[in-house]
Amino acid sequence: MPMSDTFKARLFPAIRDIAAHYGTPFHIYDEAGIRETGEQLKKAFAGIAGFREYFAVKALPNRRILQVMKEMGFGFDCSSIPELILAREVGAKPEEIMFTSNNTSREEFEFAAKDGGCILNLDDVSLIDKVPEFPELICFRYNPGPRRTGNVIIGHPEEAKYGVTHEQVVDAYRRAQARGAKRFGLHTMVASNELDYTYMVETARMLLEISALVEKELGIRFEFLNIGGGFGIPYKPEQHPLNLAAMSREITALFATFKDKHGYVPAMVMESGRYMTGPHGALVTIAINHKDTYRKYVGLDACMSSLMRPALYGSYHHIDVIGKEDLPKSEVYDVVGSLCENNDKFAIQRELPPIVDGDIVVIHDSGAHGHAMGFQYNGRLRPKELLLRADGSVELIRRAETVEDYFATYQFTPDAFIPKKA
Repeated sequence: MPMSDTFKARLFPAIRDIAAHYGTPFHIYDEAGIRETGEQLKKAFAGIAGFREYFAVKALPNRRILQVMKEMGFGFDCSSIPELILAREVGAKPEEIMFTSNNTSREEFEFAAKDGGCILNLDDVSLIDKVPEFPELICFRYNPGPRRTGNVIIGHPEEAKYGVTHEQVVDAYRRAQARGAKRFGLHTMVASNELDYTYMVETARMLLEISALVEKELGIRFEFLNIGGGFGIPYKPEQHPLNLAAMSREITALFATFKDKHGYVPAMVMESGRYMTGPHGALVTIAINHKDTYRKYVGLDACMSSLMRPALYGSYHHIDVIGKEDLPKSEVYDVVGSLCENNDKFAIQRELPPIVDGDIVVIHDSGAHGHAMGFQYNGRLRPKELLLRADGSVELIRRAETVEDYFATYQFTPDAFIPKKA
C-alpha cells in the first residue's frame, strides 16, 4: 500500500497542527519508517558477509536524512561533487562512499580523490586514462546489453548510456591493473522501481558469473559485487510490495554456492534509494482553487517543482484528503499546480472525495525523487522539508526557497568581457 499505516498513524492526527505551524506546501519524512526499513535490509542480507547498503544520495539529498543513514551504518552512492560533499559532511569514510558518475569531468575525478578518496566506480573504458590519480581500489559498472531486459524507467540496457559492455569488461579490468589497481569491485544497475524480486536475483546471479569470468581471465578476486538499486515500492494500492524475504533468501543461496565452488565469495553491497525513503515521505498541500470546465480541476498550493514524477514519467502517486479518507470517492478531478505547463498535474481523472478550498491534500510516496528533482521553472520555488522524528516531534530540515534565492545568482558587473577577435 502507498504510505504505511504506521506513517499515517503518526502523521495524520498531527497534520493540521504541523500545517498550521509551518505552512504548506512541505515534504515530510518519517524517521521511524526509514529506520525500520534500514533494519529490515540489514537483517535480510545478514547471511552475506560484508553486506552494506550505500544509500543513493540522489533520492533524498538532505544532510539530516544522510545523518540517519550514517547512524545505521550505511555508506553513500554519489554521482556529483555536491553529493560527495554531503557524504563527507556527515562523516562518511573513503570506503563508505561509492562515486558512480556518468560522463565524468576531470574536476569531478580530482574532487573524488580528495580527503582520502572514495570507491571509484567507472562507467566507461575511455575514463580509465582520464583519471588523474588512479586509486588502488577500482570498480566498473557493467552493462549486459541485450543479455538482459530493462524496464520503462531505465530503458533497455543496450540503449542506456551507462556502463561498459560485455565485450569490454575483461579489458577494462586489465587496463585498470596496468594503471596500478590492486583491489576490485563490480557493479550493475539494469532496472528501476522493480517489484519483481526475481529480477534482482538474476542480477546477482549475473554479477557472480561475470566475476568468475574476470577471475578466470585475469586472476582477479573481487572484494565486492554491487547489485545496484532499483528495488521498487508499491505506489498503487493494488500493487504488492517487493518480496524482500524471498529475494534475500535466494541471493544469499547464490553467494553461498559461489563460495563452495570458488573457495571465497565477494561481499555484496547495494545502493537503494527509493526503497529506503520513498514510502516514508509525503507532500502535504492545501487545495486553493477549483475549476469546472471540460473537466473538474482542483488546484493545489504546490506544483511540479515540488514533485515532477507524475509529469516526467506519468507516475501514479496516491492521494488522501485529510478528514475525508473514508468518504465515498464520488468526484473525478485533475489535481493540478500553477505552472504554465499542461502536464503540471499530480493526478489525472482521479476518483476522490469532494474537495473544497482549504482541504489538506496529502500526496503519498514523495520520499525519493520528490524534492530532489525540483526546479525553478516559471519562478515556482521548491518547498520546505520536515522530519517527523521517531519521538513524534517535527524538525525543519530544509527551509523553503524564497524569491531572494531565485535572484541570488544574478551577477551584475560594470564591465563586460570582450573576447579577442579570431
